[in-house]
Amino acid sequence: SGGEDRILKVWDLVTGQEIRTLRGHRGSVTAIAVMPDGRRVVSASADGTLKEWDSATGREGSTLSGHGGTVTALTVTPDGRQAVSGSDDRTLKVWNLETGQEIRTLRGHALWITALAVTPDGRQVLSASIDEMVKIWDLAIAQETHALWGHEGAVTAVAVTLDGRQAVSASTDGTLKVWRIAPAVEVTTLFGRAGSVMAVALTPDGRQVVSGSDDRTLRVWNLATGQKV
Repeated sequence: SGGEDRILKVWDLVTGQEIRTLRGHRGSVTAIAVMPDGRRVVSASADGTLKEWDSATGREGSTLSGHGGTVTALTVTPDGRQAVSGSDDRTLKVWNLETGQEIRTLRGHALWITALAVTPDGRQVLSASIDEMVKIWDLAIAQETHALWGHEGAVTAVAVTLDGRQAVSASTDGTLKVWRIAPAVEVTTLFGRAGSVMAVALTPDGRQVVSGSDDRTLRVWNLATGQKV
């Protein structure tokens, strides 16, 4: 976990006890991604950097610098070789985690990026933004391939199904939207929230969507029918 106190904490989920504290950022910790090996961690911060950590020893690794503002979103590819970050500087950056070097910068959003999700094959990344859009990027060619329009408010979160065929986005307009990734089209809209939808997650079997809202509730949806469970 990370917070405004600029530190990360590693917790034992069985006992609920804190294992260690990681210090190094000079600003609030805004996002965290755990690597596939379950040991390495990447953190993002309002200080404009990403940091790599060994969660088992607490040792700080590389610091990745390049964004011109707060790093607001973070994800890692399934092979653990690359990280993708988004910022209030309106860019995405792709990083080589083995060398700590920036690979490329992706530009296209009009406002800051709120969330990122990588497809299971590691070939594409989806970005959500305050500009009310979800964009799909091809990481191999470093280009935007599709822009998904439809929300009438800032897009706050995005998640991809494990088969990589669909994505779900959440918005301050109170809706969730289900998208087909290829071809990139809207499948359905899930209504029923009184407030802004701030978070979304998918169950491992891809059958249900869980959303969280500023009305202080969570709701579970059937992805196939679009109905609340």
